[in-house]
Amino acid sequence: MADEQDLDLVEISPNAEPPVCKIMDYGKFRYEQQKKDKEARKKQHTVEMKEVRFRPHTDTHDFDFKTKHAKGFLEHGHKVKAYVQFRGRDIIYKDHGLEVLIRFISELEELCKIDQAPKMEGRRMTTILSPIKKKP
Repeated sequence: MADEQDLDLVEISPNAEPPVCKIMDYGKFRYEQQKKDKEARKKQHTVEMKEVRFRPHTDTHDFDFKTKHAKGFLEHGHKVKAYVQFRGRDIIYKDHGLEVLIRFISELEELCKIDQAPKMEGRRMTTILSPIKKKP
């Protein structure tokens, strides 16, 4: 029957008893399936991790500037990884680094939730923030 209609015989469910087959144009079916997949990928939102770097003695203007960028990242739905980089003898100022991160978190508390509280990882003190889902 498929040859008479110039179409393909496609096995839909091989494990069924008896196996289920369908007569269709397989090339057209694959083309439409690819279009659906492409459209689904277009609508898919990927969450990116954006990084903001501080030093233990970051000045107020630099801090405000970086906080403003982080706010924009969170509003666009991206996660933010903020860290304080300790270089050389800066490592003795861990308390200053913690203060910077706590101030950063308090500036953005209405836009985000804390995924990871500030903690030391080698010569970095890191925290991860993710955006709060807004209800329409």
